[in-house]
Amino acid sequence: MRWIRDMPGGRVVGSNRMDLDLPAEHALLRDTIREFMLAEVAPVIDEHERERRFPTEIVRRIGEMGWLGIPIPEDEGGAGMDTLAYAVAVEEISRVWGSLGLIVAAHTSLGCGPLHLAGTPDQRRTFLVPMAEGRVLGAYGLTESGAGSDAGGTRTTARHEPGPDGGTWVLDGSKRFITNAGQAGTYIVTARTGTTGRGDSEISAFIVSADAPGFSVGRLEEKLGLHASATGELRFDGVRLPSGNLLGQQGAGFRTFLRILDGGRIAIGAMAVGLAQAALDASIPYAQTREQFGRPIGSFQGVAFMIADMATEIEAARAMVWRAAWLKDQGRDYGLAAAQGKLFASEVSSRVTNHAVQVHGGYGYVADYPVERYLRDAKLTEIGEGTSQVQRLVIGRKVLDLRVM
Repeated sequence: MRWIRDMPGGRVVGSNRMDLDLPAEHALLRDTIREFMLAEVAPVIDEHERERRFPTEIVRRIGEMGWLGIPIPEDEGGAGMDTLAYAVAVEEISRVWGSLGLIVAAHTSLGCGPLHLAGTPDQRRTFLVPMAEGRVLGAYGLTESGAGSDAGGTRTTARHEPGPDGGTWVLDGSKRFITNAGQAGTYIVTARTGTTGRGDSEISAFIVSADAPGFSVGRLEEKLGLHASATGELRFDGVRLPSGNLLGQQGAGFRTFLRILDGGRIAIGAMAVGLAQAALDASIPYAQTREQFGRPIGSFQGVAFMIADMATEIEAARAMVWRAAWLKDQGRDYGLAAAQGKLFASEVSSRVTNHAVQVHGGYGYVADYPVERYLRDAKLTEIGEGTSQVQRLVIGRKVLDLRVM
């Protein structure tokens, strides 16, 4: 029995009313993650980031503790908690290490999420259970060199060849900017399987194991930030998959992708809040103790007002992300709230981490202090799971009920 299942109160069940205090189980999860991250993870961050080394051992340990399947039901290998608990966990992990927060978010939202949403009972047993239990890492292959926000521009193809047991699917093409590339054991991949009646690309989703013949990992990206998180290229050279590796109905991959991104935006929003909180955590004691002109710099309005804005915007961003998570847990429409929370939290994260560097002055620009890393890491949150511009399109369309282009 893993720790997360032994918490007081047992399985977390969401309330049907809004409570601005975290439930005891969520607070315990938050505090436990915080303690583990500070004691066990923080001392090795600089080494991993400097060497661009994936934290394999740490990922294994958090998997054993149940933190790679927090919102997945227990009968599917997960911890059986809710989306709010997951958002709290991603925030606390990212508050100490953005790279690890992204690894967890990509695995849970994008790797486990599609299998939970569209998988058959057999697919869940075979692929989702090991992932939610933390024994296998997951990833999601959607983006291509010429197809990011425009998923309809997908060029990776999958053709069906008849044969025994439903025949096989043959995948050809490539994906790019895939988080957990080369580390995941299971990839959920989108591919063109034909053309719709309207002449659009028919997009389907497939489950690809890392050991599938013809599958390989290409170049790993050199990134601005999040250096310990692997981001790279996936290649498919005649990858043959059993018919049972089609995830959901043929042609339903685009709808699945949209639903997965809605949930994934909550996780990226939580990551953004965690990074912003880390920057504030570093800036407050610095402003209290760093002296200029014989007094702490925090006593000057120019610094104090930056700290005030940072603290206020973080609280607002957190509330928006938590509200989106709560709506999802209630089974209510959360797409607008998720886009708003992700948009606001990501832009707050960039502003706050930039202010943190400014508060630290010259020290903020050198690697001796962590705020420069927070600034570099935060930029990803404005890009991943849909750029800020895409979020504004989503929000504008929902608010105006018009086709905003």
